[in-house]
Amino acid sequence: MNNKKYKVQAIINPVSGAGSKRKIPKMIEDVCQEKGYLLTVSFTEYTGHASELTRHAVEKGVDLIIAVGGDGTVNEIAQAMIHSEAALGIIPKGSGNGLARELHIPMDSKRALDVIVKKHVIPIDGCKANDRVFFTTCGVGFDAAVSQKFAREKKRGSLTYVKNTVEEYLGYKPEIYELLIDDQTIREKAFLVACANASQYGNNAYIAPHANIQDGKMDVTILSPFTPLDIPPLAVQLFTKQIERNSKIKTFTASRVTIIRQKEGVMHLDGEPVMVENRIDISIIPKALKVIIPEQVSFTKEVRDFFEQVTRFFDKRLPYIFR
Repeated sequence: MNNKKYKVQAIINPVSGAGSKRKIPKMIEDVCQEKGYLLTVSFTEYTGHASELTRHAVEKGVDLIIAVGGDGTVNEIAQAMIHSEAALGIIPKGSGNGLARELHIPMDSKRALDVIVKKHVIPIDGCKANDRVFFTTCGVGFDAAVSQKFAREKKRGSLTYVKNTVEEYLGYKPEIYELLIDDQTIREKAFLVACANASQYGNNAYIAPHANIQDGKMDVTILSPFTPLDIPPLAVQLFTKQIERNSKIKTFTASRVTIIRQKEGVMHLDGEPVMVENRIDISIIPKALKVIIPEQVSFTKEVRDFFEQVTRFFDKRLPYIFR
């Protein structure tokens, strides 16, 4: 394709990250001008606006849509691109950045844009939960309750998330779930049930370490009720891709899952809370989306980023959230 006809739409959530209204658009404009791309820049103004802008861009035959924002913005854009010819590029500016981290996209905006320009495209699966689309994880139970609490916070970040997690744990009561996992029926009292298309929630918290976003399957993780003494090993295993070794964890692989609980309640989709019925039907959308990822992943960088994440989680500031 002639680069002079290559059409790019950048969709930016202006509340995601400092400087989004100035620095990042200028950066994208400079690169597109250098490459001879035709660029349109739009800023989201309300919930659902990113999906509207994306649908219009797809209808106009845009080749590349750049999502600048967190998991919510990326989800809105990606779900409006399903089975389209456009490719998705991500400049992560959220608190978790689950899909970006899963795809090894750099957290630095300039480096993420460098990846996008190289246009190394792969197909990834999506999922539906009661006709609501997600790309990384959905879940019910404790993680959904935390996501609902976190969504109400004015200040985001890792420490806020840890604080909400601790507060929610102190009053949380596990529920009984009936699970239909392909042809298998399971009844469990569980702390949480997570259905994972990707391996992590975000922030390198690996709830399903072996999940593959391209295999046409989802990994189901069931966490049984546990005591405060179980929390330290669970936390370490969550951030070291070892959670499946914990005796409180059961894992399954499936193409379809149904979750039935006693009443309607909150579910999270890619970290965003929604209220749903007591029955949730979850299925895979194979090869749903074209995304741009790095051509090569630096092992050294991945290891360094991982240990930095674990260090931040257990650093000296953590005790202050308990005061």
